[in-house]
Amino acid sequence: MISRQRGLLGILALLVAVLALLAAGCGSDDEESTGGDGTTAEETTGGGAGGDIEALPSSSCTSIEYEGEGDPDVLIASDLPMQGGDRTQTLQMVEAIRFILEENDWKAGDKNVAYQACDDSTAQAGSWDSGKCSQNAQAYAGNDKVVGIIGTFNSGCAALEIPVLNQAAGGAIGMVSPANTYVCLTVNTPACESTEPDKYYPSGTRNYTRIVALDDAQAATIATFAKEKGVKSAYIVNDKQAYGLGIARNLENALKEVGIEVKGNEAWDPKASSYEALFRKVGGTSPDAVVLAGVVPLNGVKLIKDKVAVLGGNDKVMLFAPDGFTPFDETRKAGAAADGMFVTVAGASADTLTGKGKEFVDAFKEAQNLTGNPEPYTAYGAQAAQVLLDAIANSDGNRAGVIEQLFQTKVTDGILGSFELNENGDVNSGAITVYEGPKFDAVKAITPDPALIKAAGGG
Repeated sequence: MISRQRGLLGILALLVAVLALLAAGCGSDDEESTGGDGTTAEETTGGGAGGDIEALPSSSCTSIEYEGEGDPDVLIASDLPMQGGDRTQTLQMVEAIRFILEENDWKAGDKNVAYQACDDSTAQAGSWDSGKCSQNAQAYAGNDKVVGIIGTFNSGCAALEIPVLNQAAGGAIGMVSPANTYVCLTVNTPACESTEPDKYYPSGTRNYTRIVALDDAQAATIATFAKEKGVKSAYIVNDKQAYGLGIARNLENALKEVGIEVKGNEAWDPKASSYEALFRKVGGTSPDAVVLAGVVPLNGVKLIKDKVAVLGGNDKVMLFAPDGFTPFDETRKAGAAADGMFVTVAGASADTLTGKGKEFVDAFKEAQNLTGNPEPYTAYGAQAAQVLLDAIANSDGNRAGVIEQLFQTKVTDGILGSFELNENGDVNSGAITVYEGPKFDAVKAITPDPALIKAAGGG
């Protein structure tokens, strides 16, 4: 996106360039240097506003965006899946990041900040893609003006990107995730591999932070809520990915801890045309509930429909899922099959935010012409952007300084309220919100018992 404030200057610059070429007989031997996508910094920022900022590749990212005064000093990027089932949610998150940049006049302290929104998904996958995540990480690592990343959205993608950014040749690059919940990215619990999380930080120094509660807290919340609903037995179905497998392990531990029998833990094939055989197998164990541990873009809508077709409505065999089953616009495609389904999201709902959080939600809804609440992780995208800008502002603007400040983050009365990051780069778990389908209105906020969170992690 070309800077709106500098669009006219860009046109004038282009006319000057054309006249210069004509005057030289269109045969100049001086070649203009280009960014990774084949365009110049001037082209991507509106007539000279780019300074010496080189654009990240257009195969993954938007053009450089910058609407401040003077030239940008540093570049930040968001890394989110912009295609497939997550698109509704991630589009809002990108707009929330732009909203925060505009509020800050595209500055972080005395540094002018440019931005690119990058896509880690493919149309074929309909979700994040391992090759795209790796490709993006290499591009960030190789661009010396990139000082921070807002992302990723999916924990499996984070597992690929963190090590690359951790050992970037120009210094490790800090990350602030608004949505990763896989526990083992930052801590080792009995439910993690023995090499986690150390394998994600080959340099030996941490560069990754997140502002969202973890899967052990979500699992503890689902177990607590299911117990309140009278569930005595449950069957877990997972998507075989890092996030799904991780939270499935957490769920097994948490459900058993509260006295709910786990009848099984079975994987679903995202490419399957039918899950009726899977649910006939599940039905053979006569569970009171099914818990879907995975993400809705991986054929989750079909999974929900086939669960109801085989096992009956969710009033008969209850249906639970974690935040992988957002955006709700996607899960609502299950129609009547989503009636009575419960989904947890690791944080407060938009309509319960107060202070700066409510101010953000109200202003963002007006700016985007939204009639309902923003998607659950929109506010988290905005808060992650502000955390990164504050870290840049409180540092000298280089990568190491930004990382140091990220780990000193302490927010008072921010969009998500007050919180601080611990030595692992995590927040302490607060309330987890439970939403009920088919509309997915917030029905309850639960602060899980720390002892149950520990048990969910295998401790």
